[in-house]
Amino acid sequence: PRMKRLVGVESPTKARTIRKFLPADCQVEASMGHIRDLPQKASDISSRIPKERRERLWKHYGVDVANGFVPYYVMSSGKEKVVRQLREALKGADELYIATDEDREGESIGWHLVEVLKPKIPLRRMVFHEITKEAIQRALRETRDIDRNLVDAQEARRILDRLVGYGISPLLWRKIAPKLSAGRVQSVATRLLVNREKERMAFVPAVWLDLKAQLSANAEKGKGMFQAEMTHYGGVRLAAGKDFDDHTGQIREGLVPGEDLLMLGEEQARALVADLPGRVWRVVQAESKMFSPSPYPPFITSTLQQEGSRKLRFSARRTMQVAQRLYEEGLITYMRTDSTQLSDEAIRASRKAVADRYGEEYLSPRPRRYRGKVANAQEAHEAIRPAGTAMKTKDELGLTGDEGNLYKLIWERAVASQMANARVRRTTVLIDAGEGEEAARFRASGKRVEFPGFYRAYVEGSDDPEAALEDRDAPLPPLAEGDEPECRKVETVSHETKPPARYTEATLVRMLEKEGIGRPSTYASIIETIVRRGYVLRAGSQLTPTFTAFAAVQLLEDQFEQLVDVGFTAGMEQILDDIATGDRAAAGWLEDFYLGDEGLVQQVQAGQEGIDPRKISRIDSPKWDGLVVSVGRYGPYVQAEVDGESVRASIPQGRTRGDLSAEDLRDFLDKPSGVNEERVVCRHPEEGLDVLVRSGPYGPYVQLGRAEEAKGKKGKPRRVSLPKGMDPDAVDEATALALLALPRSLGEHPDTKKEILANIGRYGPYVQHERTFASLEQGDDVLEVDLDRALALLAKKTGKGREPLRTLDDPEGGAPIGVYEGRYGPYVKRGKVNASIPKGASLQDITWEEAVGLLEAKAAAPGGRRGGSRKKRSSKK
Repeated sequence: PRMKRLVGVESPTKARTIRKFLPADCQVEASMGHIRDLPQKASDISSRIPKERRERLWKHYGVDVANGFVPYYVMSSGKEKVVRQLREALKGADELYIATDEDREGESIGWHLVEVLKPKIPLRRMVFHEITKEAIQRALRETRDIDRNLVDAQEARRILDRLVGYGISPLLWRKIAPKLSAGRVQSVATRLLVNREKERMAFVPAVWLDLKAQLSANAEKGKGMFQAEMTHYGGVRLAAGKDFDDHTGQIREGLVPGEDLLMLGEEQARALVADLPGRVWRVVQAESKMFSPSPYPPFITSTLQQEGSRKLRFSARRTMQVAQRLYEEGLITYMRTDSTQLSDEAIRASRKAVADRYGEEYLSPRPRRYRGKVANAQEAHEAIRPAGTAMKTKDELGLTGDEGNLYKLIWERAVASQMANARVRRTTVLIDAGEGEEAARFRASGKRVEFPGFYRAYVEGSDDPEAALEDRDAPLPPLAEGDEPECRKVETVSHETKPPARYTEATLVRMLEKEGIGRPSTYASIIETIVRRGYVLRAGSQLTPTFTAFAAVQLLEDQFEQLVDVGFTAGMEQILDDIATGDRAAAGWLEDFYLGDEGLVQQVQAGQEGIDPRKISRIDSPKWDGLVVSVGRYGPYVQAEVDGESVRASIPQGRTRGDLSAEDLRDFLDKPSGVNEERVVCRHPEEGLDVLVRSGPYGPYVQLGRAEEAKGKKGKPRRVSLPKGMDPDAVDEATALALLALPRSLGEHPDTKKEILANIGRYGPYVQHERTFASLEQGDDVLEVDLDRALALLAKKTGKGREPLRTLDDPEGGAPIGVYEGRYGPYVKRGKVNASIPKGASLQDITWEEAVGLLEAKAAAPGGRRGGSRKKRSSKK
């Protein structure tokens, strides 16, 4: 008989994709991710274990610290049936192939499968970084053993995160507030955000002036207008942005105003504005240089997340979810990698795509090879690029929506990496107004793209390369030394130093990567975790730390300084890398970290006895005039002495430390919970009414006009709630007017030609088509969501009159089962019978057998339906 091979992967999507590239003797089955994990509660530990050891195990959260830090694994919830199916498939197999992802996580999933299945047949590990016919068949031929070093590194990381999280979180519950939690990497990320907010609060803005002139190169005809900025007066350089400290906002230490630089005063500036236009202006230097910017390397995980945030407004999590689907569908290479290297076949395919689409002149003279890696790189061996050698565009593949947009980004970056340098001519002209000690020097700059090169395909941070090319052209008119342009106008320009910007997802990912904290595969989960736990608010693209974050970081800095130290955390990542390469043993290191003289156990014990909850929870600021905010069980509050009595007031949800003044805190004390506090954002250009941001009992909202102005207009002012996570203080004129303009038309539905709207309702933002409403998901923005995204959300909302998200075919040729996304979660449907998919299961993972079981259980339940009346069903039988 012919040999039969069983191939194990993580997900059904991946299974379906690789199945078509494998020989007929291969049966592919999915494990649905990890099948085992550490216990979540004490009762998960088997009662067959002696009670004393059970208690010792749970005391250390499922890790046997007395015997080499061996973890105790239990079957993950809902995976019993998956394991039964895998064991059944294994019975008829002659060989077992593990084809999970090629990183540490994938190696660990494969190892757990082997540990549970205990195969008595030959075991082989398949490794590939793209799902194409050539890659899969090569992996089938060139197998290896499971790399136990990679498994040990992943296991050590899991144990470490469990000991830190479970060990410190109870301290946060007791000392600050319930339901808080700590994490080895998440806490460091939170500290970065808190420290940036402290820098912003300590920042003192400085103001400086300079002058701007409007000049004409052709004085007689009034043509060739250009702009120049004043740089010197009387031979002394004017103050510029580089002269101010980024952290304090004041003049950098060592610079002396009047000697090293000139700070123009208002009176002196006004005098120059009046005097300079009448002087003779003469070009004293004209210089032109050619620059050749090089293309960026292909994407690695972190740069993909950054550009997904900047260009597509995707959260890091959304970027990785979409990339995972593209990979499992065989469209891109593996998306968790730190390598910028391209294979020879990928370079050839990219260069062919450049020649075919842009012409030979746009190719780099020789193939570009990017071999630089960030420190502590992942195990994957190639950058993120379109899979295979065809290099098809998103239109050729028929991709739309999120998948189409992200694939286009990956395609452009990969192709651009093999294109020629751009050639940009930059011109600098120095012009003097007057002569001698009173001469004022101005500088004008211009640039022209002589040859776009890789800009034709990709410009970092820009959605449209062609539009970006136009933006990069800002040429000066022809000017030569000795020319005398005419001054048309001089005006004062006021500048103010700006505090360090809050982190966005893109800049936080860049910082985590720079500091060696975490891994690209974890960045998305880090950000989502600190948002979900209430440590961070999303305000537009900004990440703003909450009062709870300040209190938690204060406790961690006070008692666990090393654990939130950037260098120490990066050092732990290096140790995990050493374990992955076999250069270090995990057990000894974990023992020192956890049980050492200054280990985690000792630190937690000291914290329980020595931390003062009132001190840790107290947050103050020099800007608050002595008022103090504390974090309690029910959130932050301000407390003060008023007429000899202690008075406190809750701080409304969404308000953060960096945006509160002493006046704000006094207002909270004067009125309950900030209800009806308001801020005038602007005047509505059409209605002529004030646009207000207000806070009510149910949260912040934008309002058009006041109640007394609304009489005769249905008696109420127009109100629109702010989307969850939007900071009321961050709402500007454009945002407020856009919210009041809702509902927003996104275009016509391709089937019905009826309008699709985006709006905000009682339960949050949504999109609407006729009578179908679909809530926006995490990462969606009601003011930015487009037609493709709306169609995807509506398709998930209901299958009525449309194709289901998935169709499960009956192996015996009967009616198929549809998989849908409903208002209350995913469900399966056949005929008139619907059955919910259990919580925790994915609608992408459900199998035919599982769906049949759910439908039969639903039909058998009291009141259940069987696709028709019981009488008809019985008669049919």
